[in-house]
Amino acid sequence: MILAVQNISKAYGINQILSDVSFHIEEKEKLAIVGINGSGKTTLLKIIMGEETADDGQVVLAKDTTVGYLSQHQDISFDNTIYAEMLETKRYLIDMEEKIRSLENDMKHAEGEELERIMNTYNKLSTQYDHENGYAYKSEVTGVLKGLGFTEADYDRHINSLSGGQRMRVALGRLLLTKPDIIILDEPTNHLDMVSIAWLEGFLSSYPGSVIIVSHDRYFIDKIATKIVEIDNTKAIIYHGNYTYYSAKRAEIRASQMKAYLNQQQEIKHQEAVIEKLKQFNREKSIKRAESREKMLDKIERLDKPTEVNADMRLSLSPSVESGNDVLTIKELSKSFGTNSLFNDLNFEIKRGEHVCLIGANGTGKTTILKIINRLVPNDEGQIILGSRVKVGYYDQEHQILSLHKTIFEEISDSYPDLTNTKIRNVLAAFLFTDDDVFKKIGDLSGGERGRVSLAKLMLSPANFLILDEPTNHLDIHSKEILEEAIRSYTGTVLCVSHDRYFINRISTRIVELKDKKLYSFIGNYDYYESHKDIVYAADGNISTSKGGIFTPISDNTAVSNLNSETSSDNSFLSNKEAYLKKKEEQAKARKRENDLKKLEKEIADLEEKISKIDEEINAPENATNSKKLSDLSIEREALDTKLVEAYEKYYELEET
Repeated sequence: MILAVQNISKAYGINQILSDVSFHIEEKEKLAIVGINGSGKTTLLKIIMGEETADDGQVVLAKDTTVGYLSQHQDISFDNTIYAEMLETKRYLIDMEEKIRSLENDMKHAEGEELERIMNTYNKLSTQYDHENGYAYKSEVTGVLKGLGFTEADYDRHINSLSGGQRMRVALGRLLLTKPDIIILDEPTNHLDMVSIAWLEGFLSSYPGSVIIVSHDRYFIDKIATKIVEIDNTKAIIYHGNYTYYSAKRAEIRASQMKAYLNQQQEIKHQEAVIEKLKQFNREKSIKRAESREKMLDKIERLDKPTEVNADMRLSLSPSVESGNDVLTIKELSKSFGTNSLFNDLNFEIKRGEHVCLIGANGTGKTTILKIINRLVPNDEGQIILGSRVKVGYYDQEHQILSLHKTIFEEISDSYPDLTNTKIRNVLAAFLFTDDDVFKKIGDLSGGERGRVSLAKLMLSPANFLILDEPTNHLDIHSKEILEEAIRSYTGTVLCVSHDRYFINRISTRIVELKDKKLYSFIGNYDYYESHKDIVYAADGNISTSKGGIFTPISDNTAVSNLNSETSSDNSFLSNKEAYLKKKEEQAKARKRENDLKKLEKEIADLEEKISKIDEEINAPENATNSKKLSDLSIEREALDTKLVEAYEKYYELEET
């Protein structure tokens, strides 16, 4: 164990962020910290680094352990070029190299004992230099730079001239090259493209030290993490596995907790109803029985409702108008900015119901294609043809569709005046705008918050062709899952640009990659693309080429197409049969339940009528002095009371099912 977090608690005023959080990390272990936005992940990292002070608890670090930390808001003001700054991380090797060269020069002029002393020093230093991989440090530096997306043309660029995202990549590169015992990274993939993220995954997975990451990139976590720490409702829950394991186990635990909670709530409600009915009898024994049940109810240890963000919120997207089969046709599309030619002569089509994800390295022109389709940027050449009855819903990164002077609620209600307040609030709640949050001005929101408003607005639109540009940026994991489920169930057509590979993997039916000014098409999700892309790249001679350069391996696609059609046909038959049988079974159960409820209603009515008649006899003047009869009537009434309570219990149980 090289780092232990022990019983950490932290609050800001009355807002408790962390409560009694504990976990540890071993040598070479890869740990990911996950949780909704605002759950305290970054705060926890700052406490580990000593930038924040915990209210209680401590962080214990093994002796001589080095830690490297990359925060989301790094102060990056290096007065240097990119390459020179990276080389500075190897300063100790550069100094060692200079010392070795100096010793080599000294050996030429030394004799006797002095020569022996110099040679001993030289041998020790050379051995250390070799052990520290000194002969390869320049290759190591260039490897990291290339991995993070920098080209040789970038090496001499001054850091102060770079964009914020590029500076963050420089800071990340510096950290990786220092090789600390523990690397701590807060959202390291935010400024990386897919190629760089894949490189970073490989680097961290094989890193000889330990790694702690906070990230919303689930695919990234899945590839690296061997342990997950979830911050949920201020507490830490530990899962020993990657993200896929965590996701399945979390759902299993939440389902079990929710079932136990709902069962207890049902039992409490049932007991309260029985107690209320017993009190209504207004008899000494029934009142005592009610009091006894109340005492038992008070002793029950009430379960807290499991915290699942928007667990009951599932957005359903169904276009009000179905488009024609041909949704989008692009012919001979070309675009340049000055002397920079993004692409030439592109051709591709999208059919109704397809969920297409357009991927590629930064700067290849993906967003430009979306803007050309939406008439926001003019094309140089080519045609954009939308099919019949196609209505586009567009989500862009600039959120141009929002009115900054309106509140969130006004933005939605003004756009869709026919919607009820409840419907608007439900959709906004799905994107984490609850209570008074809905009355915030759009102009006062952060970029991430505006993104969520834009998505909420899009979810309510009558569009049948959704065009999405980086829709998951700034969404936490739970919000992404909500969006994924909505798009997966969407019967319309989707064209999406995203770097979120987990999201792409979940929603896409086809991947189109923009690479080297060509389009490569893959029938399947991101995993299919990953497993087939190298075959496609390496086999240009065996690839079917359309005029615009959509490349598809014939054998693969034919096989996939045939397999998909056969599987779809079989699955459709099985699905329809199972659905029919299930429906019949449910209908039979419903009929039986209704009949049983009617029988119990009649039984309860009969019992209450009998009890009412006995009460009349007990209160009749002619029986006032007949102690034997009164005693018999009381015994009979008590038996009827018992039967009535049992009938009510059965009725409430059946009513709850």
